[in-house]
Amino acid sequence: MGSHCRSAIATLVERQTRFTMLVHLPGDHSAITVRDCLVAAIKTLPEHLVKTLTWDQGTELAQHRQITLATKMAIYFCDPHSPWQRGTNENTNGLLRQYFPKGTDLSVHSPERLLEVATELNNRPRKTLGDITPAQAMERLLSEPEKPIVATTG
Repeated sequence: MGSHCRSAIATLVERQTRFTMLVHLPGDHSAITVRDCLVAAIKTLPEHLVKTLTWDQGTELAQHRQITLATKMAIYFCDPHSPWQRGTNENTNGLLRQYFPKGTDLSVHSPERLLEVATELNNRPRKTLGDITPAQAMERLLSEPEKPIVATTG
């Protein structure tokens, strides 16, 4: 959420690879806008990667049933005040603060700028991935789906 909750960017983060997609929400972040933008972004992904989405309790996902129907993706909601239930996304949002500090008007950033930021994040080595990048981990997942990505915690 941006300045005074008037603007927003949706983040989609693949848990195994930490690969990040930033979804531009033009004008508003109503449930209908979020639905349409998420469905469009999700449909660009290989079908075997689209399994589940974990969301917080925001009203912007009130159209979750329609998203599930359009993408065949199960959607789960975290318990209230339990951000650790979507830790990978919370960590990614923290990284995004380096590009978009609190109070930033997110509506001024174009889809092209969001793609630049996502590309930079996806090409940044992660300790949790054994110092490879999310882009490399995603490439490995797509080329060798049976071979697990070794991720560490802590």
